Amino acid sequence: MEATQLHPRPNMDHWSERVDLAAAFRWTARLNLHEAVSNHFSLAVNDDGTQFLMNRNQVHFSRIKASDLLLLDANDPDTLNGPDAPDATAWGLHGALHRLCPHARCAMHVHSIHATVLASLADSQLPPIDQNSAMFFNRYVIDDSYGGLAFEEEGERCARLFDDPKKRVMIMGNHGIMVIGRTAAETFNRMYFFERAAETYIRALQTGQPLRELSDEIAEKTAREIEEYDEQDVRHLAELKAILDDEGSDYAS
Repeated sequence: MEATQLHPRPNMDHWSERVDLAAAFRWTARLNLHEAVSNHFSLAVNDDGTQFLMNRNQVHFSRIKASDLLLLDANDPDTLNGPDAPDATAWGLHGALHRLCPHARCAMHVHSIHATVLASLADSQLPPIDQNSAMFFNRYVIDDSYGGLAFEEEGERCARLFDDPKKRVMIMGNHGIMVIGRTAAETFNRMYFFERAAETYIRALQTGQPLRELSDEIAEKTAREIEEYDEQDVRHLAELKAILDDEGSDYAS
């Protein structure tokens, strides 16, 4: 069955982007990478990245539908005054990202267990001990200045840490992670593999045995090869949508 038959387009703009983001929400819940109703994803839909889709306030990831997503403008100072205003911390963090970081087309913030454990360590570096962790070699930034809930001032401080477009994961010390990318598929794929890499590292530490770290040369080579591996992220999300479709999920409604 063709995708257009599976996902009939209602009278809404940015429908394919809505469907992709809704699928990412559903699968993030299935993997238990979310936290209650406290995490948020956003996806820019205009050229300069300032208009974006985001989940509604206090809705569980497992219930989010494509048609539910809010369409917000990062430059609208009245956003929090409307009848369907987003969560104030989500607006502070994601609004700042889409206003200040045009390369952050998609942003996914979670408090996933192993990434948050990593963010809670005095040394939150992720050493390249396997292929997944090598994927992030020199490609993350660590925020070691947590300042409380991410209202607008804190959100802007965090957004400015993404000044290097090569670094697309923020290990938010004492908080969680923020992952950015060009599309929902790319960003979800990156978030998934970062959590897996963090889990491998945390479990390796628990053995108490010395770690076998890759050389900088091999780690960088591996990261570059994964970046150039065509369509892995697209196929990953496509397969997840196919599973949801087979199950009769209403995510694309």
